[in-house]
Amino acid sequence: MTTVALDPRAGRRCHNALNSLHATHYFSPDLGRELGALGVTHPRAVNFAVRSAALGPVGAGTVTAAFYNYKHDLVARHVPAVWETATPEQVLAARARAVDATLRRLLGEQTVASPEMAEAASLALRAAEACSRSARPLYSAHADLPVPEEPHLAYWHAATLLREHRGDGHLAALMSAWLDGLEAMVTHTATGKGMTPKWVRDTRGWTPEDWDAAAGRLRERGLLDEAGELTEQGLALREGVERDTDRLDRAPYEHLGADGVARLTELGSGFARAALAAGAFPADLLGKR
Repeated sequence: MTTVALDPRAGRRCHNALNSLHATHYFSPDLGRELGALGVTHPRAVNFAVRSAALGPVGAGTVTAAFYNYKHDLVARHVPAVWETATPEQVLAARARAVDATLRRLLGEQTVASPEMAEAASLALRAAEACSRSARPLYSAHADLPVPEEPHLAYWHAATLLREHRGDGHLAALMSAWLDGLEAMVTHTATGKGMTPKWVRDTRGWTPEDWDAAAGRLRERGLLDEAGELTEQGLALREGVERDTDRLDRAPYEHLGADGVARLTELGSGFARAALAAGAFPADLLGKR
């Protein structure tokens, strides 16, 4: 039997497809409605609560460390105060209800109940079997949660595990590259694949002055030019970060195998395209300006 070698970027492509669907709930009105019913109404408090709830009723320091690119002052305005309004258990249950409603609305009942969704859930869960807990707090916390029974929720759960596993490794790669949280966002935006400066500042708590100071530090290192574009050195640094992230995140996709990764990427890309076509994300979310 011939074993097909796994392409070095296959895991990255698969993750991107799965993460696109995972991320839809952060922009969903269903999430605001469910958290609002618990008394959590500020958009930043909603974000901090749903992503950190698996960690338990943690404080601002833990959230800032685990999320990496948020300004601590913003986190501290909402955490741990949010846990006085809703417990982590209540938040996790509300998040599950919001995800269920969001996926049904974006993908349609037929897709949610399809054999393809069940297949994707099975493949994604199999990949997640090889994730490592070591030095991966957000992944490890979510790995303690039970796997939902319904296939579309099981698929979303597995996508969350794979997203947080890669994300935790990505932070290690960013630290190794000497990029702090805001510098990481500035360089990612400069690739054209990240959020616009406005979205970064509005959602992460940074000011225009913070952004300009980070850009200045990057220019001094030769990573950005005067126009805010990545230099050759900057491009090489960003690609090095992604290669290191790929290496740290390789185990789940090697475990699934090349054929399984290709099939999961195909299925996940189809779900992500459908969600995008249904208006899952703001039109001005991504870009350099």
